[in-house]
Amino acid sequence: MKIIIPAAGQGTRLRPHTHTVPKVMLPVAGRPIIGHILADLASLEPSGIQLVVGYRGDSIEAYVHEVFPDLPIEIVWQHDQLGLGHAVLTALEAKEHEPTLVVLGDTVFDVDYAEIVSSPDHALGVRPVPDPERFGIVELDAAGESIVKLVEKPTEPKGNLALVGLYFVRDGELLRSALAGLVDEGGTTRGEYQLTDALQRLIDAGERFIPYSIKGWFDCGKPETLLATNRELLNRQPPQVDVSSDDTKFVAPVFVGADCVIESSIIGPHVSLSKGVTVRDSVIRDSIIGEHATVSGFVLEGSIIGPGARLEAAPRGLNLGEGSELIC
Repeated sequence: MKIIIPAAGQGTRLRPHTHTVPKVMLPVAGRPIIGHILADLASLEPSGIQLVVGYRGDSIEAYVHEVFPDLPIEIVWQHDQLGLGHAVLTALEAKEHEPTLVVLGDTVFDVDYAEIVSSPDHALGVRPVPDPERFGIVELDAAGESIVKLVEKPTEPKGNLALVGLYFVRDGELLRSALAGLVDEGGTTRGEYQLTDALQRLIDAGERFIPYSIKGWFDCGKPETLLATNRELLNRQPPQVDVSSDDTKFVAPVFVGADCVIESSIIGPHVSLSKGVTVRDSVIRDSIIGEHATVSGFVLEGSIIGPGARLEAAPRGLNLGEGSELIC
């Protein structure tokens, strides 16, 4: 079985962090997003993993080969950002008929991958959403068993069952041919080659796709969803904090990376401190702090601090009279 992970996007909604770091390399719960995805997929023992990179792809390549040396990962470059369909096509070779699983590189799933790839039919991961106009939406047949139509970000959605970024096709050549036909005909939607358009071609040709319900879907495409994913993953497997500090309180769940220095602080809940972070005289909760960052004299909540950043507030003296208020 082949696995394709598109990870070439620039992550514009996560700027300023993605000015220097590709989106899939942003840390959540102690490791980059792509690290969680690869760790979950390793149990499938795939014949190959095509990791499609573009923007700052060198750092992704270096990380995966260092941390996952035993996985059959091949780096595929998408030099032109022409859409998800084009990214997947870049990783597909002609006449390869093996089953193919496509997993978006900015989404972590709580799913039994072995179950979805054992499906006798093609399968698409779906989940109900409150705002279906933001997603690709599936429409089912009268029995609710097969997918009959895929609509990318409909203005008037006929349902709320959204595609979540998990696609399983029993024959990779079928998918490649549909995508190649789309590109040859210039069949773009909103200026890009959409994977949903190629899948619709297969459905129209008589291929049966079934919906596969996803329980846990942790999107990392925006700051608020990145923090939400950090919370969910820390809750799922609370890490053990191995830091000796007599004057610091840790409120679980918290991840603390190697070589961190923490003094006179309160850390947690739902805080990820990357390698080499220094924290002094601070309170941090619901936040992600990048490698070798320094936080001193701050109260942080719902924050993402990039690698090497320094936040230092000098101590202050105050004389406040009765009934005074100081709101910072």
